[in-house]
Amino acid sequence: MRILAITGTEVKGCTYRMKEIFLDSLREGNEIVEYVLPRDCPKFCSGCKVCFLKSEHSCPHAEFVMPIWEGMLSADLLVFASPTYALRTTGQMKALLDHLCSHWMAHRPDERMFHKKAVILTNAIGPLYRGPQRDIATSLLWLGVTDIKRVGTGLYEGVILDELSEKRRAVITGKLKKLARRYKRPYTARKGLKVRAIFAFTRKLHQDMARKEKVLSADNQHWLDRGWIKL
Repeated sequence: MRILAITGTEVKGCTYRMKEIFLDSLREGNEIVEYVLPRDCPKFCSGCKVCFLKSEHSCPHAEFVMPIWEGMLSADLLVFASPTYALRTTGQMKALLDHLCSHWMAHRPDERMFHKKAVILTNAIGPLYRGPQRDIATSLLWLGVTDIKRVGTGLYEGVILDELSEKRRAVITGKLKKLARRYKRPYTARKGLKVRAIFAFTRKLHQDMARKEKVLSADNQHWLDRGWIKL
């Protein structure tokens, strides 16, 4: 199995440790590729729309974004790890997700994403760790991913993992190892109801727009080339 992990901060704190605990259970026999933000994608989306109008390869930040996207396409399991900043994911993670919008089903989806498995790991000082999960899960859903599992934890006792009580650390470690066991046996992820519904809705939109266009947009040409719409 090929695993791609993306961490939303360069700080080797609780988020890093959670990601390491999860991956440690899966290192044997699997290939793991990791990206750390903002180190590996330091640029914010500039809103130039060239990815929509022409190609994601024309993005001014393609040198950073495309290796991550291609890694996602070739991976079997995607792991996103983010602390909670202002009740949401980190700005660094959001910047990457913004760059991937051209691959949403509203634009130019890649059918390989329909069979990906994804894990979202988050933490916060208290119980409000679901904001980052929603941010990342929303993007994954619109990219076509159905099989998404989430592990969040409230640290409560502090912000340094080693300073937490042994009992609290055991709870966090237990959650992560339990989830990791799910992926030790290979299985095929399937396109779920939400993804099917979004795909059907966006296909109709592309079909209707394409029939009105004199020159097909990059998005509609993408759908036509895959046989998803007809003129």
